[in-house]
Amino acid sequence: MSVHKSGIKKVTTHQLAAMKERGEKISMLTAYDYSMAKIIDGAGIDVILVGDSASNVMAGNETTLPITLDHMIYHATSVVNAVDRALVVVDIPFGSYQGSSTEALRSAIRIMKESGGHAVKVEGGKEIEDSVKRILSAGIPVMGHLGLTPQSIYKFGTYTVRAKEEAEAQKLIDDAKLLEELGCFALVLEKIPSALAERVAKELTIPVIGIGAGSGVDGQVLVVHDMLGITQDFKPRFLRRYANIGGMMTEAVQHYIQDVKAVDFPNEKEQY
Repeated sequence: MSVHKSGIKKVTTHQLAAMKERGEKISMLTAYDYSMAKIIDGAGIDVILVGDSASNVMAGNETTLPITLDHMIYHATSVVNAVDRALVVVDIPFGSYQGSSTEALRSAIRIMKESGGHAVKVEGGKEIEDSVKRILSAGIPVMGHLGLTPQSIYKFGTYTVRAKEEAEAQKLIDDAKLLEELGCFALVLEKIPSALAERVAKELTIPVIGIGAGSGVDGQVLVVHDMLGITQDFKPRFLRRYANIGGMMTEAVQHYIQDVKAVDFPNEKEQY
């Protein structure tokens, strides 16, 4: 386990493996900017995912597909600058690794060199085997992602639960084992039946992080804007809102507007 200049022990891929071995659950949240990452890291989160979900929550796009590699590096750099403890994992965006293993390696290297991130995440199994191998060959830690894979939304045509049928469930199991054999340090399972997710977590030695995959996995991840109630229109069954910050922000802005219009702000003590 490495030590940051502040003296705080940083979370590493090896530490995550040890957490699984001793049965300690892993906490993971997304972050896309310095201020949010500073708060999350200071609260003690284990892993921060700089997700391509920034395309949705930061840019307002309908899908994750429009976000570019340059965008992801910008967001990842902002997050890394804030973090003292958490392991920072960065999504390689759509179109930056599926075409060829050479392109995949080039994208991963850019993320690691330009942002200072600690690992990358890719979506898919057998179909991206060569890309995963090539990235790992450069010594870059890789987190896999199976189940509902948002980068393939137009292939699936829906955000409903994946792997409910036997054939798709078996492919997911096979892909999970393949990713572990290739050398991925962890795996995200999104929106699949809880029994299947629990089975995968038990059969794999690497940590399995769930989102909409039940409690039988090794950890959980949520989009921070969703769990804090900053976004209001996304309400899947798996989401628990821990705050209503969106509502608090609205009230605060309305109060500010009222004070400005009533010439109550700034008052005498708030002037020079």
